[in-house]
Amino acid sequence: MVGCSFVPKSTGTVQSVKSSPRREIRRVAKTDLLELGILRNGSGGLGTIIRSQTTPGCIAGLQLAPLQVHPDDRGFFEEICRLGQDLAQSFTVPKQVQVSAAYSYPGTVKAIHFHLRQTDLWTPVLGQFQVMLYDLRIDSPSFGQVNTIYTGLLRPLQILIPPGVGHGYKVLGTDPALLVYATDQFYDPSDEGRIPWNDPDIRYDWETQRK
Repeated sequence: MVGCSFVPKSTGTVQSVKSSPRREIRRVAKTDLLELGILRNGSGGLGTIIRSQTTPGCIAGLQLAPLQVHPDDRGFFEEICRLGQDLAQSFTVPKQVQVSAAYSYPGTVKAIHFHLRQTDLWTPVLGQFQVMLYDLRIDSPSFGQVNTIYTGLLRPLQILIPPGVGHGYKVLGTDPALLVYATDQFYDPSDEGRIPWNDPDIRYDWETQRK
């Protein structure tokens, strides 16, 4: 299990953005423990592209782990998780753990979702995903930061997404994709929030890169 490294930039840091009255925050949701918001007129784009679990600039609390795929002439085998171990270490109450699967067609965009209490553990099983993440937590050292992770069969990674981090994905290529994900509580509509995929302040770049 490896946690990402959050490294503030030397100029234009998240800290200075938070303290500057010139940057407005659009409030999204609030509980006793968590307040979520979006920086108005964000920088947009892909943010920091996370290529491995050691890439600097990860959103605080985000964790990645490489997965082992075992191929042979029959296909392949991949272990998803063991409750209470590795990235599933906090998933220790079986009666509250839910495991689901999402099968999506090429070009599908599902975004932007967030949770106030729930932790997600994502395992891309088939296809290729462009995963976007946005730190909505106003008190987080990486508030307003964007991450992009390219993962799937070509780069098998498991992703732990803490509460308050907006997330979504686009299916890349010409094949459908399958995402298996565990959550540390059963589905609760009151815990789930939605932000439009093309939010004008986040301005995430879902387009194919031409460069």
